[in-house]
Amino acid sequence: MNLDHDSCYAIISARDSRYDGRFFTAVKTTGIYCRPVCPARLPKKENVIFFPSAAVAQEAGFRPCLRCRPETAPDTPAWRGTSSSVGRALRLIEEGALDTGSVEQLAARLGLGDRQLRRLFLKHVGASPVSVALTRRLLLAKQLLHETKLSITQIAMASGFGSIRRFNESFQEVFKVAPSFLRREIGVDGPGVSSAELQVRLRYRPPYDWEAMATFLKARLYLGVETFDRGVYRRSLRVDGRICLIGVSRGKGDWLDVRLRLQDLTAVPKVIARVREGFDLAADPEIISGHLGQDEALRPLTLRRPGLRVPGAFDPFEIGIRAILGQQITVAAAIKLGAALVQHLGEPLPSVWASETGVARLFPTAEAILASPLDFLGMPQARVRCLKAYCQAYADSPDFFGGETATLVSRMQAIPGIGPWTASYVALRALRDPDAFPAGDVALARGLALPDGTRLSHDDLEARSQNWRPWRAYAAQHVWTELASG
Repeated sequence: MNLDHDSCYAIISARDSRYDGRFFTAVKTTGIYCRPVCPARLPKKENVIFFPSAAVAQEAGFRPCLRCRPETAPDTPAWRGTSSSVGRALRLIEEGALDTGSVEQLAARLGLGDRQLRRLFLKHVGASPVSVALTRRLLLAKQLLHETKLSITQIAMASGFGSIRRFNESFQEVFKVAPSFLRREIGVDGPGVSSAELQVRLRYRPPYDWEAMATFLKARLYLGVETFDRGVYRRSLRVDGRICLIGVSRGKGDWLDVRLRLQDLTAVPKVIARVREGFDLAADPEIISGHLGQDEALRPLTLRRPGLRVPGAFDPFEIGIRAILGQQITVAAAIKLGAALVQHLGEPLPSVWASETGVARLFPTAEAILASPLDFLGMPQARVRCLKAYCQAYADSPDFFGGETATLVSRMQAIPGIGPWTASYVALRALRDPDAFPAGDVALARGLALPDGTRLSHDDLEARSQNWRPWRAYAAQHVWTELASG
């Protein structure tokens, strides 16, 4: 958004919650930055500076407010949708790409030079990749200090710091207090938890169409890997070889309640990132609906579902398998195939985990699928060869889902049996590209037919979708959701 000083000051004067997370207010006299809804006394107009993100405010030398807690603001930074390379980099940073790797390695995963990546960040974010990563780690640590009973050492591990000493030094430098002091101040005490279990709140910008998200997930459950019971979605995940369980439900405010059980606390950043992506928590529904609502056909859909999200990927590899299994058959038939795949090839979870949650297995690995004849699926051999070719391509490329959307689409279409629709659909969900659009989708052509019933051709649909950029994925989701509800 345009950070006009007068407009931003009017917003913080009114404490307008609609702008929470869209910018941050830094007070020059105190050295603190706040959310627009901060309950503290309003600072003088001449004493404030406005920043588009917490990372930029911290890089400018300001520290987070302890009252309004910037780490709890909805994740809707100003650069979303402005650069696909930056968006992809931010997702990788959120998953911990710079916790153990370098900027050069991150740039290589994106198919960029490290100088080019730094220039893109300065242009679109206003802060360096390293500053963004450090801000993410510190704000996650602060959230865990407030919302969990993990020990200081456990929080250092869970927020991506390599050592307790490095964590304490970084925290002290930014917040001007030690983590232990803050823990005592907020009244959370205890030596930590004996097992890697925690519960956190992940905020979003309202409205959020939870019913549409729940309906989508329920219709596509792979039994054994996922359950949806009494309003709680549960599933297993394998993150960098480590097993975890997640449970997600709608909170009483503008957040999702997330329960995690992990083998290793160092997986926390990546698991939280996967949940954010899976439930599309970074979307700004007001901006998206306002843009798509300019189209006459989409306007009634955006009015009916102003908080619609695009379901993302908890596991990008799994999305590719789901898309291939679903080629040219119904959703119900594809789900049966997926459940059979899980039952035969999915690794069992520890029995205690399974008995408590109903989630019994992990999604099969590419290696397990390659080693099996897959005769239990009863699929045509051409489809079996396609599935195995995808698994082989994924196993051969450590960063199969790295790079731009066009790169992934090209990789997918190079696999025999995968066409433009499957490749675009995988990019839409696995890369969380808000502008991905499967123009060849038959359902989209039906849902966007002209008043006389004439269906748009692939080229016509592609041409019409240009007006929906950069939110074409949301346009597609609106049409699909409308058709499913009918």
